[in-house]
Amino acid sequence: MFNNWLRTNKVAMWLLTIVRIYLGYQWMTHGIEKLTKGFDAGGFLQGAIAKSTGENPAVQAWWASFLQHAALPGVKFFNVLIPAGEFLVGLGLILGTFTTFAALMAVVMNTAFLFSGTVSTNAQMLLLEIFLVVAAANAGKIGLDRWVMPFLRGLFKRNQAGRGDGGETQAPAPAPFKTRHTA
Repeated sequence: MFNNWLRTNKVAMWLLTIVRIYLGYQWMTHGIEKLTKGFDAGGFLQGAIAKSTGENPAVQAWWASFLQHAALPGVKFFNVLIPAGEFLVGLGLILGTFTTFAALMAVVMNTAFLFSGTVSTNAQMLLLEIFLVVAAANAGKIGLDRWVMPFLRGLFKRNQAGRGDGGETQAPAPAPFKTRHTA
């Protein structure tokens, strides 16, 4: 019932818009700050790895292993991915463009930050983002999704018309062969 309300109700649409713009602002400003002032995830990653030891570790060993063996060696990639991702997620949420996808990517980033032992506002943002993901299209109706998504659906349908299983365009099927019955 609540799910249906989130997905179809006009009051929910307006509330989701407020939540969406708030979250978008948070993501976009953090992304801009990292893009303009420089960003190095190395210290954050090393800090998260350090939080995986001791009597009551804040970071699970499996996540620390991923950070140590995958993220830290690829820190240059993450130095670009994190600020760009934060900025693009924020932009998508503010404009209401690809809203569900933007909210889902925000969920992924907040989850990674939480796994890394950083609580701050990440838990609150994660909860709000889940509402946007569950609400699906209703979260972006007061935004560019109102026009972008129907356009893309129509484009997809036009591209699928006349295609067979293999993806190649096929000629129209010939008219059925008719025989004359004589008595």
